[in-house]
Amino acid sequence: MVATHNLIATERVEKIETQPLHHVNIPYEKATFGMGCFWGCDSLFGATKGVLRTCVGYSGGTTPAPVYRSMGDHTEVIEIHYDPTVINFSDLLDLFWNNHEYGLTTRIKRQYMSLILYHNEEQRRISEESRAEEQIKRAPEKIITEIAPAGIFYPAEDYHQKYRLQGHRDLAKSIGLTPELLHKSHVAARLNGYLIGVGGLEQFEKDTDRLGLNTDQAQYVRDYVRENEGGGIFC
Repeated sequence: MVATHNLIATERVEKIETQPLHHVNIPYEKATFGMGCFWGCDSLFGATKGVLRTCVGYSGGTTPAPVYRSMGDHTEVIEIHYDPTVINFSDLLDLFWNNHEYGLTTRIKRQYMSLILYHNEEQRRISEESRAEEQIKRAPEKIITEIAPAGIFYPAEDYHQKYRLQGHRDLAKSIGLTPELLHKSHVAARLNGYLIGVGGLEQFEKDTDRLGLNTDQAQYVRDYVRENEGGGIFC
């Protein structure tokens, strides 16, 4: 009877261990950036250590209720929830400056402009100091990144969220991805980056158990990390 009880308990533990980690209850701070097409930065930040969740959307303008085909004066942005005990705002800015698709020094339409939307005065100060330092590095090119207070963030349509992960339908289905989880899931944010090689194989191997991936899911993603590590992130 004890042996049977232990077997059942073990099976339950195994089931718990292989549940995808969608929700993480960790205190967080927000960062909001515009850096070109938001599909690429969603993958970049999603697989970055210390990032808990990502959501892409529209912000920075005044047009009410923007949508992709009619966003008015808004910009494509990513909203990042991050654990400040693991990664700080300056670290996120380093990724921001070094991973623009376009628009950092070349003026383009507002949809894809370089934009930092700060959530408090400390972020404003750090952003302005960081931009000044980056300008020195990039001279004689002129950085045209705008820094402005964060306003209303409008999440983009579901098909824009975790765009790379959604291209792997069987994997997305196997982790129980729903329209709501596209906007909030921790494991979805991670896999959306790992599938295009962000973070690299070593980081992925350390992350698999924590993310609750089963053997087949882990091997599937591992193959893509190996294939794409060191490649581009852009749309």
